[in-house]
Amino acid sequence: MTTRHRWAGLIAGLLLTCTGLANAQADVQTLPLWPEGHLPQTVSGPELVGNEGSSMGAVTRVSQPRLEIHRPANPNGTAVLILGGGGYFRIQVGTAARPMAQWLTSIGVTTAVLYYRLPVDGWPASAPFADGQRAMRLLRANAASLGIDPAKIGVMGASAGANLAGILSTRFDHDFYPALDASDRLSSRPDFLAMLYPVVTLKPPDDTTRSRRELATQSDAVEAYSVEGHVRSDMPPVFLAHAADDRIADVQHSLLMFQAARAQNVPAELHVFDRGGHSWGLGKPGTQVAQWPRLFTTWARAHGFMAAPPVSLQPLTGQAAPPPPPAEDADADLEEDGD
Repeated sequence: MTTRHRWAGLIAGLLLTCTGLANAQADVQTLPLWPEGHLPQTVSGPELVGNEGSSMGAVTRVSQPRLEIHRPANPNGTAVLILGGGGYFRIQVGTAARPMAQWLTSIGVTTAVLYYRLPVDGWPASAPFADGQRAMRLLRANAASLGIDPAKIGVMGASAGANLAGILSTRFDHDFYPALDASDRLSSRPDFLAMLYPVVTLKPPDDTTRSRRELATQSDAVEAYSVEGHVRSDMPPVFLAHAADDRIADVQHSLLMFQAARAQNVPAELHVFDRGGHSWGLGKPGTQVAQWPRLFTTWARAHGFMAAPPVSLQPLTGQAAPPPPPAEDADADLEEDGD
């Protein structure tokens, strides 16, 4: 084969890969959580997206909670509600939640990134949990049109988003808002739970996160939103991943969750990486923490929540582009709770 032909083959291959990724990610839609006019006008001004430092891609001032739904070209019936973190004062969408959604979509999973209300903007501390619970119910209500199995809808959260995911998975029989319509008669219990560098507890000595501060507007927040205190035998199986050198949410958070799950005979898998820090999203290629997507898909398939991907898709890593590198100062301020 001549050099010219080799280059032509390489370019054709790249074009096919890009076309496959574009097709896998092309079908994105928005689903509002609440009927128009239902929520008070707590936030004035437009929604904002950060463009520098640790706020890069982070969303603030959410006034219209919604789902950003990514539909794969070849759905496998599984769906995941994705909850970006940010200490309940912002939501890391651009560097964490959306890359996770795009990766999962590339292997056939329907994903929904949640834009939830933030207590820092004046919403009650319960607002993110109400939005999360409503999101789970709407996904089940729309399962047929989305091509998903209502018994295979999981939740994946990072940092404070993992705190939100944990509460949805343990307090699913507590209504965080009054019922509005037929969707609210459906279960809000996720079928599986993935927690990445999670904020689990708001109790000392691990109460140093920004999440603890932002949720404190509710008098009983420490008890209400410390996930380990609500772990129960009928909650979904748990996947945990954390870095031992995390300076924002100490690895003790994941250890607490793993021990609480084991005590209730809840299936739990924990991966602790030697290095990685906080707020790694998909993980920079070549780092220890970048192993977690492969570990998660293996775990999900072992529990029957995810089928093997179509042959047109790469088996584990998918075709999604690598996530943007974390900002150099992302972990500089311990009060910022990373994402």
